[in-house]
Parts: sequence; C-alpha cells; structure tokens
Amino acid sequence: MSIATGLMVYGIIWWLVFFLALPIGNRTPEEIGEAVQPGLAESAPVKPRLWLKAALTTFLAGLLWAVFYIVVTYDLLGFRTFIQG
Repeated sequence: MSIATGLMVYGIIWWLVFFLALPIGNRTPEEIGEAVQPGLAESAPVKPRLWLKAALTTFLAGLLWAVFYIVVTYDLLGFRTFIQG
C-alpha cells in the first residue's frame, strides 16, 4: 500500500467514524430543562463537544486503519485468490 493510498483510506475511515460519533451524548435544551434561545433550532445541541469527538475519532480511526493495514499487507482475507477464482 502506498502512502497516498494509506492517507486516503485513513481520511475515509476518519470521516465515517466522525459522523458516527456526532450524535453521541448530545442533549437539546428541552432535555436538560432550559429554554430555547430565539433564533436557534429546537434540536440544536447545547454542548456538542466537537473537539473531544474529533480527538476520539482520530484515535479510533488510527486503530481501524492499523487493522486495515495489517489485513491488506499480510493478505489475511485472501482478496486476490477470491477475485481470481
């Protein structure tokens, strides 16, 4: 696997994990008993904690990328033999 391929795969994994992590732990003002401020959507989270989610995403994406790299490098699933028949 080349460096460019590895970076692209890491980027795809990072965004997938980030989008999966976004809704975790979000609370609306209604859920915590606060009034909704004028001009904001009722479903807007009070504290989205994006920096924490980005940091956790970076760590988890690194782990998933390492698993992907090991599977591809050592041909653990036998993709080539499966494709060739």
